[in-house]
Amino acid sequence: MKLLCDREQLLAAFGAVGGVVPARSPKPILQNLKLDASPNQGSTLMATDLEVGIRLKVLGVKVDQPGSVILPLQKMGQILRASTGDDELALEVEGETLVVRGHRSEFKLPAEDPSLFPDPPDFHAETGYRISPADLRRAIRRTSFATDPDSTRYALAGVLMEPGPESITMVGTDGRRMARQIIPCEPEGNAEPPNQAPVVPVKALRLIERNLDDDEPARIAVQDGTAVLVRTGRAVIYSRLVEGRFPNYKAVMPSSYECRIPFTEVDPLLSAVEQAAIVTSKESRGVDFQFGDGLLKLASQTADIGESHVELPITYDGKDVAITFDATYLIEALKTLDPSQPIAAELIDHKSAAVFKTEDQYTYVVMPLNRDR
Repeated sequence: MKLLCDREQLLAAFGAVGGVVPARSPKPILQNLKLDASPNQGSTLMATDLEVGIRLKVLGVKVDQPGSVILPLQKMGQILRASTGDDELALEVEGETLVVRGHRSEFKLPAEDPSLFPDPPDFHAETGYRISPADLRRAIRRTSFATDPDSTRYALAGVLMEPGPESITMVGTDGRRMARQIIPCEPEGNAEPPNQAPVVPVKALRLIERNLDDDEPARIAVQDGTAVLVRTGRAVIYSRLVEGRFPNYKAVMPSSYECRIPFTEVDPLLSAVEQAAIVTSKESRGVDFQFGDGLLKLASQTADIGESHVELPITYDGKDVAITFDATYLIEALKTLDPSQPIAAELIDHKSAAVFKTEDQYTYVVMPLNRDR
């Protein structure tokens, strides 16, 4: 195998796929990347930890002799970053040695057997769902933060993807809060909703988000209820699904509310919550919200740190409502939204779940903290 690679393009590809490589693995070859190069098929960079995998088309590769090569992530990455004086690098396999040549540099690295690398699956599905990359990116950002990656209970370590005839509902929850985003989709072929909606791990979703192409729709296909494949502009991402039963998220959605408080923009609310949270701590993260006639009062007090009092004018003239929230839960959700978009809070009382809704089909449900009143 003999190639001439655009250094910046290959370095960018390393950055796009390197996050998949496991820090430790019983299979040492998984701590490397695999590059397939063909004059007809193009060049593909691959990485996998056997749970999540990616195939990425690499631009700027001239193929003199086709073939495959194992690239050590750390050392090859260091070479690419350090070779700033070279626009192109030559890669050649000589026996059991990988030779990397620049204009005034040469590196020799051990070359492992490419056949030992488990290639991630390619995308060959004829049925599935087509989604706008902007919609999918928004849904991932607005739901993945609410999951519990360390959970061993249910399927809280991933995001539910529930396909319908014209939309996909994505839901993330950690048992104390729930984020739901509905986005439009276009079924392909004779796509039918799976018997059990897939739960995609957060690691795979973040990989998908990083590799979305704004100029080309994403295509999603579920494989036999065990894995999901996503094709973006230049990448194919494979992921095994999270095992376990996802909670019945519809059951925690309040069917009614006692009062509705609209906010014309997200940003002033986020700013007020961040200010009130300055004196909170890991042990005391509660912020008291007092909704009254035309004014929201936020207050927090923590021993040895201090107290805060913040006021925010609101267009609300209903009954007074007091409720306490974990400030972190609200801040994380509000930061995923457009700062200038409107949002509304729907409340029942200080003991019941609160619901925050936007006009673009986003719903955030959060349980209040218990406080003696």
